[in-house]
Amino acid sequence: MKTITLVTQKGGAGKTTLAASLAVAAAEAGEKVAALDLDPQGSLSNWGDGRDTEAPAIDRVTDAQLSQLPQILQALKGQGYTLAILDTAGFQSTTGNMAMRAADLCLIPARPSKLDLQATLPTIETLMRMEMRDRFAFVLNQCPPGRTSRATEAANGLGMFGILADPPITQRADHQDALAACRGVTEYAREGKAAEEVRALWDWISRKVKEKAQ
Repeated sequence: MKTITLVTQKGGAGKTTLAASLAVAAAEAGEKVAALDLDPQGSLSNWGDGRDTEAPAIDRVTDAQLSQLPQILQALKGQGYTLAILDTAGFQSTTGNMAMRAADLCLIPARPSKLDLQATLPTIETLMRMEMRDRFAFVLNQCPPGRTSRATEAANGLGMFGILADPPITQRADHQDALAACRGVTEYAREGKAAEEVRALWDWISRKVKEKAQ
């Protein structure tokens, strides 16, 4: 079983929205997915509570259960799950560190703004201390539509520190509307541009994880 962790020490970067839609896109691509909510706010588990489908499986890991995260992941593997997606809190914590350590690939979402790019630095430093230089990638998220100098500059800036996932995710109403409807964006608007980008992002993630496993 592969584990993907979404992590950044800044709220509002879109971790939960990405986690939800990536979990659905991966399930649609044939993975047996468990999405685990490690954020005390519980946004991902609340999203899961509003769904009427069994896949992907959504569960919450409380602070009391956190020390058992490796055992929880091992149990999911024993149940036939092929992918775990972990959604973490938007601040530095033991929870986030454990989730990063458990990951085959950490995704660091960042909006194309100077403040957001600066906010990725503590996460990068933590990953470097954990000797996980080759196990993370940035996701440029909530980008303005069309080619903009701000998005290009942000991509260049992030590229100096690590791998940049492809494609960047454009800010579109479908993302928030899908989350509000307790759907992934590929369920909510299957033929939309947002769904197309998320499927492409999942394809990129899947290829990257397979490359690392070889």
